[in-house]
Amino acid sequence: MSESFKEFMTSRKELIEKELPLYIEKLSAPQTLKEAMLYSLNAGGKRLRPILVLASLKAFGKEEAMGMPAACAVEMIHTYSLIHDDLPCMDDDDLRRGKPTNHKVYGEALAVLAGDGLLTQSFQAVISLDNVDPVQKLRLVSELVHAAGAEGMAGGQAADMEGEAKNLSLQELEYIHMHKTAKLLTFSLVAGAILAGAGQSEIEKMRVFGQHIGIAFQIRDDILDIEGTVDKIGKPVGSDTHNQKTTYPSLLTINGAKDKLASHIALAKNVLEDLNMQHTFLQDLTDLIAIRES
Repeated sequence: MSESFKEFMTSRKELIEKELPLYIEKLSAPQTLKEAMLYSLNAGGKRLRPILVLASLKAFGKEEAMGMPAACAVEMIHTYSLIHDDLPCMDDDDLRRGKPTNHKVYGEALAVLAGDGLLTQSFQAVISLDNVDPVQKLRLVSELVHAAGAEGMAGGQAADMEGEAKNLSLQELEYIHMHKTAKLLTFSLVAGAILAGAGQSEIEKMRVFGQHIGIAFQIRDDILDIEGTVDKIGKPVGSDTHNQKTTYPSLLTINGAKDKLASHIALAKNVLEDLNMQHTFLQDLTDLIAIRES
């Protein structure tokens, strides 16, 4: 990958991490709740979803700064989902990004409320977008609801929990990960396209691109749960096996999962080639998803 791409990833991550806490610090709320929200929001990570918002705008030749509130919004939702995923009633994890999970530090009740607070604050971030047509804002809110709610991430998580200790088909597994993982990644790309004033055809192509990289991201996650290390992925290895979850490697073998990953990466790149925009960084991001170690 080019030095310019590496610089883009590093600089945008720094910008996002500087901006994110501001949405929480200014709240008139109990200090312990704000601390719990900030604990997970400031815990690091790849910041892939917000970077995708900025990369999408850049690809359409628009100013990235206009997308920062939407970028922060999607990262708040992602962070809330991780807090809730780690709870004893869900995946029951003690580590996240190499640090104790939120409920291990603040207790289960405050962890639930911290997640709730981040979820609702994300919509305030979208509403705060400046110089954006109200119709565009409404569309962004609608897209975010669809991506994060019962028809998206929350629904995917429910299906994932119901699928534990069951032998799922490939179709059932893809439903889970299309909703649990891909829809939020797709929102990031679609949000950038909407803010850029892209046409409906371009927006839908970005949606298809997002679906492919979302599934690819999850397949890579499943592979890392077998081949990764705690030091690199920041959480216990083998948790899918422990929780009796069907994964791409368990259905397709590890080599079959890698082939499936390569197929989605190739299809994602094909969609990009069909878009009339500056897609070099989005191609590099696609490659990064395929080879990531954390």
